[in-house]
Amino acid sequence: MSHPLRTEIEKLVQAHPVYIFMKGTPDFPMCGFSARAVQVLKAAGAGKVEGFDVLSDDPMWDALEDYSQWPTVPQIFIGGKFVGGCDIVSEMHERGELQPMVVEALKK
Repeated sequence: MSHPLRTEIEKLVQAHPVYIFMKGTPDFPMCGFSARAVQVLKAAGAGKVEGFDVLSDDPMWDALEDYSQWPTVPQIFIGGKFVGGCDIVSEMHERGELQPMVVEALKK
């Protein structure tokens, strides 16, 4: 059975080309990993990063874990698809793989 908040998560990640579930907000991150992830996304051309503060909503955090099958935050979605966490997007950026993905998502 899927989590009742699954539809809400899908709406959020589909409505925004780049979306991050994190501790805090993109403007006020509450942990180093979340801050780094936002910084990397902006460096890759994301401009304004939209996000959700999981610290403000325990049920959403539980639903997110169920949705992505990923146990930690931040969780980054680009073009409606789960990409990974801070380390993954940082590595993708270093390899030059993140920017084309972000640019493509912003076109839609």
